[in-house]
Amino acid sequence: MEAVPTFRSHRWRRWLAISATTILAPALLLVVAELVLRISGVGTPTGVTRPCTDHGQPANCDNQFFAASFFPPGMYRTPRPYAIPATKPPGTYRIFVLGESVAWGDPDPSYGFGRYLEVMLRQRYPQTKFEVINASITAINSHAFLPMVKELAHYQPDLFVIYAGNTEVVGPFGPGTVLTPWDLNLPAIRAGIFFNSTRLGQLLGKVAGTSRKNEWRGMEMFLDRQVRADSPQMKPVYENFAANLRDIVAAAHRSGAQVLISTVATNLKDCAPFASLHREGIRDDELHSWEKLVQRGADLESAGSYADALKLYLSAAEIDPQYAELPFRIARCLWALGDFAGAKERFVRAQDLDTLRFRADSRLNEIIRAQAGAPGVGVVDAAAVFAGESAHEVPGNELFYEHVHMNPRGTYLLARALFHQLDSMLPAEMRRGAVSADVISEEECERLLAFTPYDRLRVAGLVLSKLERPPFTNQLNHSEELQRLKSQAVGSADYTETVAAYQWAIMQNPQDRLLHLNYGFLLHRYDPAAAAQELRLALPYDNAPVLCNWRKFD
Repeated sequence: MEAVPTFRSHRWRRWLAISATTILAPALLLVVAELVLRISGVGTPTGVTRPCTDHGQPANCDNQFFAASFFPPGMYRTPRPYAIPATKPPGTYRIFVLGESVAWGDPDPSYGFGRYLEVMLRQRYPQTKFEVINASITAINSHAFLPMVKELAHYQPDLFVIYAGNTEVVGPFGPGTVLTPWDLNLPAIRAGIFFNSTRLGQLLGKVAGTSRKNEWRGMEMFLDRQVRADSPQMKPVYENFAANLRDIVAAAHRSGAQVLISTVATNLKDCAPFASLHREGIRDDELHSWEKLVQRGADLESAGSYADALKLYLSAAEIDPQYAELPFRIARCLWALGDFAGAKERFVRAQDLDTLRFRADSRLNEIIRAQAGAPGVGVVDAAAVFAGESAHEVPGNELFYEHVHMNPRGTYLLARALFHQLDSMLPAEMRRGAVSADVISEEECERLLAFTPYDRLRVAGLVLSKLERPPFTNQLNHSEELQRLKSQAVGSADYTETVAAYQWAIMQNPQDRLLHLNYGFLLHRYDPAAAAQELRLALPYDNAPVLCNWRKFD
């Protein structure tokens, strides 16, 4: 006896038909459109890596178009060229370094902390081949690190080193960004990243961007994107950062890799806030009184009357404590009066109130510290390390070039701190191969990296050119810092000694391509034929991009 169809079964079939029409059909059309665009060669692959060959051997190399999913057309940043052998050689310990401009190596990736870490490991464990692959990209943030870790997890990593937090607000999808539409909803952000990585998303993005000309102009692009410390937009920033870190650790662990994360060290003492905003709702008469007090205080501070200036500044703070430049002025007076603990507190507050948020604030570092204790996760407190190496625990220009990028001393301290934590995470059998009791010195690191007096002058010149532009020109102490860097960028270096230093370093590690690259640029003016040979040896992989693109320090 046949069953009689019920009204409910008819309604169920009708719902399925409507669903197929309204959901499945459009989805199928999108899939077909994506396939057609790929077959037609529209757009570019946006994976972290792409297949290549290195000395004729299969490898996976950096994809210069990966960041196109996070930047407007014409503005995307690129990683340093690198090659990952398709087959991991026996006895190799593979480390991926991920982060923003500090991890990338700004102002010169030849002397970033990853490079120092590599020579430290190589000297202590000569029987192990350490591959330190720097996949960092300037101006990105944790939203980009997650897809990077997920893909790089396929290449047999042993460790991910993550140094990030400075661009969570100004990087992609942050409330202070100019790179993407602002969006603080994490699922929406991740969906947007996925869509932007498709060929259809690239095509639509290109069409939408045809009406405007995009050009990377560094930090000055963000001048009108100020974000208050008490803005409601900051709460999702912290939540998203914490969620991304958790998911990054989970993705790394699924591949069998460990994770080493560091808090972010910043210049507190010698980096005045980039921008300040008065508290919301301040009345005109209050603002007038505030300005009079601060101006009189500034005159007294310039005259060396710090105690009197401090009284006026504190009175101004009762009217408006939110203006970031004011606690910086208070901190300088307290420092001059010998109240170093009080000064440190105000320097930290000035940083956290800075409305151009190019430095990781205290809350972001707390989120990083909270990762301590998780299985397979090592945490280095770089902020505390730098405080311990600074006068009265307030880091300044003795360790930094400017706001976050470290000078050679600061770079060595960070690398050494990472080294000590990593050393405790290495397999026991590997640690038994140590040939020294401790990490090598800063001077020995720089000899092995050929960080010569010539290069120090060159790098100082790069930093100086940056400080001559906004937002640095808007800082309270800009003239002091500019004069300091000008004195570092003046001098001369002996050419013969520089050549000898490079030749010695290359003898220690002939496979170091950045040594060959820098040596080639050094020789170019004096011996073009020898320079060409060095630059050929510097090629990171077969059919590599143009050499001049490797030395962009932005």
